Amino acid sequence: MGISANRQTRTKRFNLRATSRQERLIKVAAERQGLNVTDFILESACEKAEETLSEQTRFVLNDKQWKLFMEALDRPPRVIPQIGKLFSEPSVAESR
Repeated sequence: MGISANRQTRTKRFNLRATSRQERLIKVAAERQGLNVTDFILESACEKAEETLSEQTRFVLNDKQWKLFMEALDRPPRVIPQIGKLFSEPSVAESR
């Protein structure tokens, strides 16, 4: 997961209410993952947030941003010698 709750100081608070069924479900799942409930909820929520954000395919640009975006798309691709070398060598997955 991209955001590790255990490596940073937690300074923000979420207050949640759950049904008895939700509480039991989360506690059992957290226990089976070897996590406390807080870590389980935060990791699960962050995974879902990252998935949601990565699926966004629509974005809005103002006129200046649109112009810069179109200019970037119209520019010829940069030649990166290391990439050319990488693709000219046999893949480690290919039979030798």
